[in-house]
Formats: sequence, structure tokens, C-alpha cells
Amino acid sequence: MDLDTIFGLKGRTALVTGSSRGIGAAIAEGLAGAGAHVILHGVKAGATAGVQRRINDNGGTAQELAGDLSASGAGRDLIEQAEAIAPIDILVINASAQINASLSELTCEDLTFQVAVNFGSTVDMLQTLLPLMGARKWGRVVSIGSINQYRPKGVVTAYAATKAAQHNLIQSQARDYAKENVLLNTLAPGLIDTDRNAHRRDQDPAGWAEYVRTLNWMGRAGRPEEMVGAAIFLSSQACSFMTGESIFLTGGY
Repeated sequence: MDLDTIFGLKGRTALVTGSSRGIGAAIAEGLAGAGAHVILHGVKAGATAGVQRRINDNGGTAQELAGDLSASGAGRDLIEQAEAIAPIDILVINASAQINASLSELTCEDLTFQVAVNFGSTVDMLQTLLPLMGARKWGRVVSIGSINQYRPKGVVTAYAATKAAQHNLIQSQARDYAKENVLLNTLAPGLIDTDRNAHRRDQDPAGWAEYVRTLNWMGRAGRPEEMVGAAIFLSSQACSFMTGESIFLTGGY
């Protein structure tokens, strides 16, 4: 068996939520480079135009859907729109909301928003897509989790809890769909240098440098493109005997 057979995604269609920037954009470009047709997703129409252009310029194919995943039923609607384009073989659940707050500072509104985006939309998407993947006897779901699902920090109390709940859901459905060759796993990054933490890096460069120096064994933040290899593995035939698991990409933690 050659590497194209093991890792190649030619003929597959992938939906990557939250793929206008950061980790989602990098994974979308990586899946397209491996041969998948990629359906990009952003909150607003046009948000993924730059990513789509890069994919097309590099010989891949991509198109866009838009939707606010905090809205009731938005996850279901997104899957239905994507399935109308092509059967979804690979779902990468990347879109998320992170509002930093300790438990004592957490507002009801901020909790509701994070639960809706991080967990509620995941439930919607899996409820809608998994039966279709099961009927087709092939599917890959890659949930982008976080080191905080395993080692939560108080400053991201709600976010960490929703990521733990998200992986719990992945595990339960991995068990239910394993015999249908529908495999669900979590890719859990540590600190990645994206626009989500750019304000902290830019406002206090010295403090940021000291923080990342002591955060992990490598002494640096990860880069979005460093998530791509694991995402391709989890989306491909290469992970045919793996389901319900987490891969932690943290720089050593």
C-alpha cells in the first residue's frame, strides 16, 4: 500500500468549520493539498475568500458556506447545505468560542454563547451527519479540542468545560459508529500562535515571550500549519484502526 492510498484524500469531500483563519484555514488548505474537495465555513459570506483563493491557486478545489453556529439549529442547517453540494466524508469541527473568565467572573451570556457554539452546534452536526456517514459505511470526524479539555486553566473555565464535553460526545459516538467505519477522534492543540491570542502577544511582547518560554518543553507556541499532519492522518485511511481518541499537539506539556 503506497502513501497516496494511506494518506491521500482524492475523491473525498471535507467540511471544515471555522476555516477563515488560524488552525481551521491551515487544516482546510492541508486537506485540499491531500486531494480533498473542501467546503469552507465562516460566520459571514466572503469570510473564507482568501483561503479559497490560496487553495485554488495551489491546484485544489474549495467553495464556501456561511453560518453563525451560535444560532439554534445552525449546525444542522450547515450540514444540510453541505450535503446538498456533495456527500460529506470528512467533518472537521474547528469553529469555537473562547471567552476568558474565571468561574466567579463568568456571565450567563458568555456561558450560553460558548455552550451554543462549542457544544450545541457539535450536537446538531453529529445528529445530522453521522446517520448519513453510517449508511455510506465511511466517515471521519475530527474535533479540534484543546489541552484544556484535559488540564483546564481557571481563566478559561467555561471554554475548557465545553471542550471536555465535546470530546465526551466524540467518544460516545465513536463507540456507536465504529462498526460502520465512521471514526471520530479529537485533535487537541496546546497554545497556538493565532489571532485569538494576538492581542496578548502584541500588547506585552516580553510577557508573552516569557509565558511561552515556560509553557511547554519546546518553549514556544505552535503554528497553525503544525496541526495539519495530524488532521490529515485523522481524516484518512491511515487511522482506520483508531477511534474515540485524542491526539495532543502541545510542544510537550
